[in-house]
Amino acid sequence: MKVGIYSAKQYEQVFFEKAAVGLSHELKFMTSGLTKGTAALSKGCSAICCFVTDQLNADVIKLLNGQGIRLIALRSAGYDHVDLQAAKAVGLTVVRVPAYSPHAIAEFAVGLILVLSRKITRAHDRVRLHNFSLEGQLGFNIQGKTVGIIGTGNIGTIFSKIMSGFDCRILAYDPKPNDACKKIGVTYTTLQEIFQHSDIISLHCLLNDETQHIINRDALAIMNSGVMLINTGRGALIDTPAVIESLKDGKIGALGIDVYENETPLFFKDYSDDIVLDDQFVRLQAFPNIIITGHQAYLSEEALKSIADTTLENITAFEKGTSKNLV
Repeated sequence: MKVGIYSAKQYEQVFFEKAAVGLSHELKFMTSGLTKGTAALSKGCSAICCFVTDQLNADVIKLLNGQGIRLIALRSAGYDHVDLQAAKAVGLTVVRVPAYSPHAIAEFAVGLILVLSRKITRAHDRVRLHNFSLEGQLGFNIQGKTVGIIGTGNIGTIFSKIMSGFDCRILAYDPKPNDACKKIGVTYTTLQEIFQHSDIISLHCLLNDETQHIINRDALAIMNSGVMLINTGRGALIDTPAVIESLKDGKIGALGIDVYENETPLFFKDYSDDIVLDDQFVRLQAFPNIIITGHQAYLSEEALKSIADTTLENITAFEKGTSKNLV
């Protein structure tokens, strides 16, 4: 099967080429993201492989269907960027990678907590300038803190296990409580209880109608002053203007985000020689108690191997007339 791979980065291509050894698939790597204007690049392909930044709205899906695409293989767990109704209407199959390396994202979230709690990046920057003063560098122990986790799927469960090793009190919210979390002492409760009692809140839920802007002005209003907020899920889980106001008034003491609500025009591109025109993003960067990374929590060798392997397994299954990891 000929597969057009959109938004292909060099670091991904290596893993896909290895995973394709011994298979009959022909892979066409395209650095361009999928839009209405680039849909024609996959003409002659039977399947396309897309990333979270690719556009899969009704118009694009109609174009893909018209040029013979039969399968959309997502190389992500989330599928909020796909118009599933439009895909179903034209008979396009959509598959995903439900769990590639939950450890990668969970460990990254913990890394953000460690860096923020002890102001490690600021310390690093100071030492590079030969400034060894410890003024303004006072941090806090993670041990004994109350950690609120929203979403306890694969990633949230591993994050819970890691944080339990710090001797934290762990509260969690999930419509479907996880027995694995209960076994390590996680207490399931309401969102309101998490907002009211957590020192650190980490988001590990999917983005949907129920979770969009789950962190909003009302939620922030009842949080502890100085709360640390971590988001390695999806940018739209938090209401960015509301978070900026809470950073300004001190309600949020530290913010670590690997995702951003309006990240598509920015992330995965090099703008080091350009002016970033997103005023909201620039405002976020102005705060000293925030770390922003460019959607890289998933970026580990193990995760990329798993993504490539699972994606090609999904495509092979479809080619053989079976289904695997359907959305």
